[in-house]
Amino acid sequence: MAKTRYPKSYAHPRYWPTWFTIGAMHIMAWLPTPWRTRLGRALGWLAWHLAKRRRHITETNIRLAFPDLSSKAQQELAYESFIQNGISLPETAVAWCRDIQFLRTKTTFKGLEHVDKALQEGRGALLMGAHYAVLDLSAALVNLERTVDSTYRPHDNPLFNDFMMKGRARSLEEALDKNNLRRVLTRLKQNKLVWYAPDQDYGRKVSVFAPFFGQSAASIKMTARIAKMTGTACIPLRVHRKPDNEHYEIEFYPPLSDFPSGDEIADARRVNAALELMIEQAPAQYMWMHRRFKTRPEGEASVY
Repeated sequence: MAKTRYPKSYAHPRYWPTWFTIGAMHIMAWLPTPWRTRLGRALGWLAWHLAKRRRHITETNIRLAFPDLSSKAQQELAYESFIQNGISLPETAVAWCRDIQFLRTKTTFKGLEHVDKALQEGRGALLMGAHYAVLDLSAALVNLERTVDSTYRPHDNPLFNDFMMKGRARSLEEALDKNNLRRVLTRLKQNKLVWYAPDQDYGRKVSVFAPFFGQSAASIKMTARIAKMTGTACIPLRVHRKPDNEHYEIEFYPPLSDFPSGDEIADARRVNAALELMIEQAPAQYMWMHRRFKTRPEGEASVY
């Protein structure tokens, strides 16, 4: 598929919808929290009814990951996942458009001693997060207590990418292109904290198959490779919105011990097990709408 070509001038009509989106995000960011929550719930409800493809993917993922739930409970979880991810849209606007120090008193931290120990040892830490609903806000909230870098995927639209990068610069020491492995390694060797999400399916070439919620899932090998190349600590990181939708909880788990082991499949199992443990704390706050199980073992048909 050919890459979309964008005009050089941001005044071009091609960018007018992007400017509208940026303006809307600035407005959302300054709404009172209850209004942001109501707006986010409405956006989630709208997506549930309009985004048929994403809804199908979400329903399929939840059916596969939670086979012991009744059909009704699976449907309720799928719907609530859309609602929780809808709430994340105004939260992203907050992360990119405001100084989030106002959230300091609304954020609880657990396990900071694991991060501090890694920093004291001088080996930095790979903060193994996931695609939680509280996504772009995650690294910004961590930065309230400890300076952090975060990996990201550049946006194809250059205007929106500039807006996104300026917003992330508010709370990150450095935003790292996920494709620039050399820079990620450099930052870890400089004893930095790097937020990183190893929970998506990037295809057969860079993955091994390991269980994820009971399913054989293509799981990237890069986490273990980064640990091997840098000697860094791999610390699971959980960031969840509390039930009142106003407060947040951040928990750093003990770093994976004896990791990497040299066995790529065993290491992928360890990473996936850590992710499962965290996601299960608030399963509706996970982005079940991405095709986590799209790459299948040889001979297996698509589940979607």
